Amino acid sequence: MPRSWKETTLGKVLAPKGYIRGPFGSALRRNELLDAGIPVYEQQHAIYGIRDFRFFISGEKYKEMQRFGTKPNDLIISCSGTLGKVSIIKEDDPNGIISQAILLLRVNTDLILPQYLQYFFSSKEGYNAILARSNGSVQVNISKRADIEKIPLMLPSIDEQKEIVETLGVLDAKIANNSKINHHLEQMAQAIWSDRFGSRKRNGQLGDIIELFDFKRVPLSGNQREKMEKTYPYYGAATLMDYVNDYLFDGIYLLLGEDGTVIDDLGFPTLQYVWGKFWVNNHAHTQGRNGFTVESLYTLLKQTSVISIVTGAVQPKINQANLRALGVVIPSKGEMQEYNSLIEPLFTQIRENSDENLYLEKLRNAILPRLMSGRLSIVNL
Repeated sequence: MPRSWKETTLGKVLAPKGYIRGPFGSALRRNELLDAGIPVYEQQHAIYGIRDFRFFISGEKYKEMQRFGTKPNDLIISCSGTLGKVSIIKEDDPNGIISQAILLLRVNTDLILPQYLQYFFSSKEGYNAILARSNGSVQVNISKRADIEKIPLMLPSIDEQKEIVETLGVLDAKIANNSKINHHLEQMAQAIWSDRFGSRKRNGQLGDIIELFDFKRVPLSGNQREKMEKTYPYYGAATLMDYVNDYLFDGIYLLLGEDGTVIDDLGFPTLQYVWGKFWVNNHAHTQGRNGFTVESLYTLLKQTSVISIVTGAVQPKINQANLRALGVVIPSKGEMQEYNSLIEPLFTQIRENSDENLYLEKLRNAILPRLMSGRLSIVNL
């Protein structure tokens, strides 16, 4: 550790009253949640960094719960289930309150930059520090405040923190810009579909245009996969889980969850558009047929609610027979050929941007722990 760095703990760099755990359920009841108003930050906002809100409260309720209110540069951390994921409240994010599954940290900016602390928790060391202070066998929960505030930190000067944040920020800004472009490209494909076919009635079944493949489980434990060379992606029920050094599929596919996280809040399927060599777990992985490409199938399903075929009260599931029988709009092959020619360059760009993001993320993740530990100096980059 460089001589200018200091050893400290998380509790010592927080502002007064800077450790705020979300309210108990009795403080915010379901019947007080609204469809509009002041937003409620949930776990998904910490895990994915998104700012689409499901629940809101009134201005009067907000005044009552202001101690749970967010401010710019606050860190929000997921506290149960998917534990330890961190997002930072930006200047253009709406003020709101946190839910009971969120921990809010507000730092003393004379000692530490919020962005620096966010990078610390994004590092393997910081993430593991939270996981090591968790409990629960079925539903994992973050530990008590006294344990979390004892998390050790190595703290450079504010000027050094700024250099580290700016260096990593260049990579994150490029990643964010690529992701934003991809979102707009996908919206363009959706808009073209809606303009051409959105007013039509369903005239066929999904089984007419979809090729479903049986999923294969990687016959390895998580610990075994950790020891393997991380070459090809391994997709789980909702996201990229890990890497393995062998692969089962090679090409462009659409992944559709069969159980677990299979639909969003509006009843549309949880989809992943993937390409290259990969393993897959807990998915129906699909390709299109009869004029449909993977890309046009993705666009169609993004606009087709599947809530009517979802089964399971505790864990939502999609039955493949019901999936094939789902009513959909099927344009003629000539119309599909023309549509495919319009969206193909959009998805080509999406793949290129995503591949670049994967490279940038690997680069960031490689230098992040070395910067945060002082083993790599900015002047040496």
